Amino acid sequence: MDGNTDLLVVGFDLHTGREVHVSEQPAHYWRTRGYPYGDSTLICCYCFRGIDAPQGTRIPLVVRGRLGGQVRMHFAHPPGQAPLAGHHPESVWHLNSKHVLARWAHDVPGVEAVQIEQWTPRRERRADVLVTLTDGSRVALEVQKELLTDGQFQARHRDYAAQNIHDVWFWRPGLQVPHAVLAEGLPVWFLDPSAPQVTTLVARPHVRPYQWWRLPGFAVFAPHHPPCALDATEKTSFSLQDLGLDRRGASLPQAVQEQLREAHRKIGELARQRANEAGRAALERFARQGRSDRQAPRLPGRSVQRRPRPPATTAPTLKPPKPHCEVCDKPLHPNLVPYGRHLLC
Repeated sequence: MDGNTDLLVVGFDLHTGREVHVSEQPAHYWRTRGYPYGDSTLICCYCFRGIDAPQGTRIPLVVRGRLGGQVRMHFAHPPGQAPLAGHHPESVWHLNSKHVLARWAHDVPGVEAVQIEQWTPRRERRADVLVTLTDGSRVALEVQKELLTDGQFQARHRDYAAQNIHDVWFWRPGLQVPHAVLAEGLPVWFLDPSAPQVTTLVARPHVRPYQWWRLPGFAVFAPHHPPCALDATEKTSFSLQDLGLDRRGASLPQAVQEQLREAHRKIGELARQRANEAGRAALERFARQGRSDRQAPRLPGRSVQRRPRPPATTAPTLKPPKPHCEVCDKPLHPNLVPYGRHLLC
């Protein structure tokens, strides 16, 4: 995060009664409301809200820098009027992050409305930034500057889920993230509003166990996102503008997604190769042992070829001989069989 937190100052417009960011209007607009040539209605939001100063403190802000200059345009306290030790970086980060995310969400395709510090319909949670998409779905952007326990995170996460709101959490860089985040299958996003830049955690491949190709899902044996709980991870950073947003939440930039898809494709090919090799080795063992084809293993994706059976042969059915007369050798009627001859013979 930028070491000069004065570059992250958020203003408060006494005319409109809301928090404002320097990028919302041209510099000349803010100068007519700031110090020393304006009407002093543009004041420091932190001081006014009682952060590092008595609540209600009104310190008019100076507009410094210029568009395209070496120092980007920003609000600052007049000389000698900032708090003695300056504003706490955590407080500056939280307030500025909300405005940076709101400004980013405004420019994302498919977004209909963006509201800062907005209550959910049931008034159970107040989202730092509530985004409404054109299809009617809602996404809550939460910026978290302090450590949360697993229970605290799960309570907030499930409250949003119960209201059919997808929550996306942005954490202060260097903050420890609750284990429950990964246990819930959620990605981790660290936000640096001074850039603005997002850093996420990508899991390293899992160690392949014996006959790993038989296990369901090969993605974990390649770099994958989001990580599983207790995974070894690596950080990857990119511009906030490259982050995607839809009803399922935030998504990786297309370039990073393509790298992961290619890694998953390669591990899938390797799994099929290992399975075929193991199948061929098993067939060779069966052949050496002289077992029948019926006992032979089947190669992946290939049916076992068995020798055709010879057609079964059946013995001809012999008809019993018909009784004949023992005198004239002509056929006998069944009633005369007991006597062995015709009546006149």
